Amino acid sequence: MASSITSSGSKTLRVLLLPHFATGHIHPFTELAVSLAASSSPNATVEAIIAVTPANVPIVQSLLERHSAATVKIVTYPFPTVEGLPKGVENLGKVVTQADSMRINIAASTESLMRPAHETLVRAQSPDAIITDLLFTWSADIADELGVPCVTFHVTGAFSMLAMRHLMMEDAAIDGDDTVTAPPFPTPQIRVPRTELPDLSIFRYVFGKVHSMQAACFGLAVNTFSGLEQQYCDMYTGQGYVQRSYFVGPQLQSSESPTDDSKSQYIGWLDTKSDHSVVYVSFGSCALVSHAQLDQLALGLEASGKPFLWAVRAAEKWTPPKGWEKGVEDRGFIIRSWAQTTAILAHPAVGAFLTHCGWNSILEAVAAGVPMLTWPKFHDQFVNERLINDVLGIGHRLWPQGAGLRSEDYEKHELIPADDVARALLTFMHPGGPGDVMRTRVMDLATKSHGALAEGGSSQQDLHRLVNDLMAAKEGRN
Repeated sequence: MASSITSSGSKTLRVLLLPHFATGHIHPFTELAVSLAASSSPNATVEAIIAVTPANVPIVQSLLERHSAATVKIVTYPFPTVEGLPKGVENLGKVVTQADSMRINIAASTESLMRPAHETLVRAQSPDAIITDLLFTWSADIADELGVPCVTFHVTGAFSMLAMRHLMMEDAAIDGDDTVTAPPFPTPQIRVPRTELPDLSIFRYVFGKVHSMQAACFGLAVNTFSGLEQQYCDMYTGQGYVQRSYFVGPQLQSSESPTDDSKSQYIGWLDTKSDHSVVYVSFGSCALVSHAQLDQLALGLEASGKPFLWAVRAAEKWTPPKGWEKGVEDRGFIIRSWAQTTAILAHPAVGAFLTHCGWNSILEAVAAGVPMLTWPKFHDQFVNERLINDVLGIGHRLWPQGAGLRSEDYEKHELIPADDVARALLTFMHPGGPGDVMRTRVMDLATKSHGALAEGGSSQQDLHRLVNDLMAAKEGRN
């Protein structure tokens, strides 16, 4: 392969990025693409190309509009035909049932369904490197056949991925109360009820393929920064799980965007509130919540007396209890369109974040210096909660341990009553209470977060190292 040289004489590196079918994955992949393109220098130009299915193109376009100077190309490939999945549903954020979520995830991890389209795309684009989501385990084989490096990009943190790796081991202990304990793991010991974990038999198989791919890949990039998860970042290379590691986070959605009526409304509403007085509530773009639980949450928010801004998934099609909206109209604001969490958390009026513990949300809260009340819903979120609360000390469980069953299956998740929601909010938001103590800690991490992305910061250095290593690999093939 001949070395690509631009008209100005600089070398060119074409990087193809392949995110999973979820907004929470597409966002950091797009931001990473922007960061890679922005890392171009007079001597080296990075051409970042992000590949998604047609229905996911608007998500990428919306993000790129916030980066007027970004030159990221979008290419598409067909979404596979999945029996039982409604036509046009190509993103976990569009599903309304757990069965449809499983259909998308199974499709994403099934080589016979996905590899042909990916292989055709990769060969057509002829990239110098592939950056792939972890579920697309065949990407390493495709890259190997073409003689180009493959990098896995984790959109979740180092702690949760390592904890899940250990919890999925065959020798993970399962005790009498059906709790799984991760074999040798740094403090604290990780113990998770089986109800809060994916099906072990299925995920041991899937994660086995993922871990084999990681070991074979050129390297691993993670959406985190060393100042947040230092000892867990060190474990990746120290224990030989991967050949190279790059900690390039936080890759966050830009707070700059074109004028948006809904955004101006809720930001304008926040402008009327005093500092640290508002609870922001969001369960992300994928989490499914029963209407009965949404009713109890609504009543709990009302009973707490605290101002709140609540982002409700449009796909939920939930109607609040009768008379509720009238009762909270002076201190409650509901967003049913896409909520720009980065901008909301950065507002001084926000004093607490009631979150599902998705990794993007955690990074956004850390960057904004906002303490968290945790209410995880599925997969890595229950493990992320332990990082927030037990390791970093910047959050607190909404529902006390042992109060009731929590489950990956939202239909089995025990109903958290309104009184408990109100009690947790009042305790957390009380002046001098847990929220204020945790705000001090998270503000320190916010400083480290911004420092990691600044010129000379750890994440900025790792990003440049990633580009340099991929460029060197390309030159070594010529």
